[in-house]
Amino acid sequence: MQIKTVFHNAVQRLKQADITESELEASLLLSHALEMKRTAVLLAGERVLTDAQLEVFQKNVSRRLAREPLAYLIGEKEFWSLPFKVTKDVLIPRPETEFLLEKTLDVLNSSAGSPEQTIKILDLGTGSGVLAIVLALELVTVKVTALDYSYNALKVALHNAKKHNVSEIIDFINCNWFDGIKAKAVFDVVISNPPYVAQEVLAEPFGRNNGSLQPEVGDFEPRLALDGGERGIQEISIIAAELWKVLKPCGWFFMEIGADQQKEVFDIFRRTAAYDSLEIFNDYAGLPRVFQARKR
Repeated sequence: MQIKTVFHNAVQRLKQADITESELEASLLLSHALEMKRTAVLLAGERVLTDAQLEVFQKNVSRRLAREPLAYLIGEKEFWSLPFKVTKDVLIPRPETEFLLEKTLDVLNSSAGSPEQTIKILDLGTGSGVLAIVLALELVTVKVTALDYSYNALKVALHNAKKHNVSEIIDFINCNWFDGIKAKAVFDVVISNPPYVAQEVLAEPFGRNNGSLQPEVGDFEPRLALDGGERGIQEISIIAAELWKVLKPCGWFFMEIGADQQKEVFDIFRRTAAYDSLEIFNDYAGLPRVFQARKR
């Protein structure tokens, strides 16, 4: 079958399943099956797929119709205009996390000290490594420590760090939150995209109410990286209680939060006298998304 015929049929099937951006997704699945750049695939409409290529493509279209995320099917997701490997062991990077990076870099660039001074950063729950890697790429003099409880996630993060040539300035540690590092105030910045989905939301079937998760998230992304316990604040509370031990005085903390967690997160950090400059920034959709605090 010709590329244009296969492409058209796939677009129609994806549309009927109410999958948005069906043309983009079909072209990316074709690009993956043919091992060609997407633009080249679109220009090669008369080309005939081999039986092996057609089998790979049709299998992945069927998996996508079952709501398996596109990024897992093609093994890659663009973030910060860069390609990152993703597997089922890591969350798929999202625009909300790019906003977390933007706010972090805004503060760091506006309060930068001597250019020769190395900024020490701790990334809590690094997942695919996107936060640690982008900070390593964007900051001139930086040393990053990236933690994750999942050893398989760390393998993905290390692969991405090597891909983007920053593995020499990132230390990857397999541990549960702060267990793998000394309780010593050595970090200028701590950043985190922790699990913040409430258990009650994870347990709810899709479509039950506006708070339930898309099947692409709830059925396929790693529960370890999503489950924030009751009301989604269990892991956030642990971080707030231990964070001050590793932050330097006047060191910054930045964290992605759920859009309905603004008050609870404020209350958690207010109860700990170690922090000031508490603020929450709304993302481009107008939703509370990034929490900021500073060690007194």
